[in-house]
Amino acid sequence: MADYKQVVLNASGVNPLKCMRCGKCSGTCPSYDAMEYHPHQFVYMVEKGEIEKLMASKSIYTCLSCFACVERCPRDVEPAKLIEVVRLAVVRQQGRNHLKSEYVPERIDDDLPQQAIVSAFRKYTK
Repeated sequence: MADYKQVVLNASGVNPLKCMRCGKCSGTCPSYDAMEYHPHQFVYMVEKGEIEKLMASKSIYTCLSCFACVERCPRDVEPAKLIEVVRLAVVRQQGRNHLKSEYVPERIDDDLPQQAIVSAFRKYTK
């Protein structure tokens, strides 16, 4: 495939060089404790071209796509967009979907917001 870094940068429209690695995005992330790579680390790894490592990480599926990191960033870096593009690159590789519709009913409980269900399908069924 083409250069993964360039694909991610083009698809997301994000400039990771704007990141000053202050960590505010990670500090506001509700999934912080469950992530292998936190939002600020994710941005830095994209900058360094470590896309394959990110594609293999469970962090791309832990992100809630809530955009709290985007709101908190003082430099408008938008880490969530980078995570979304990397996740979609993996999902689009045949056989790499992590959620199938037949698994959804067993994972739903009364406290699960409908937005989470819609987001899961958007993330995992491309």
